[in-house]
Amino acid sequence: MGSSITVRDIDPGDKSWLRREARQVGVSMEELVRRLIHEKRIKTECRPKPSEAFARHFGEDHGVDLPPPVRCGYEPLTFSGEKDE
Repeated sequence: MGSSITVRDIDPGDKSWLRREARQVGVSMEELVRRLIHEKRIKTECRPKPSEAFARHFGEDHGVDLPPPVRCGYEPLTFSGEKDE
């Protein structure tokens, strides 16, 4: 059983456009609205940043301590065994 929503005070021009588009595609107005919402959601989903993807796969949950984020560019890794000469 699905849930339904009611849109109040919709502009008559928008409603008639929706009716025409649904008829042209051959689906109900409700199905057309579902498709429009799905399409909009897919377009607005953001891809994760590379750092977020790295943290998801190699972060604290997987036993890896990640270095703190650096705001202004690249910071080379240093190892505790290295000595500055």
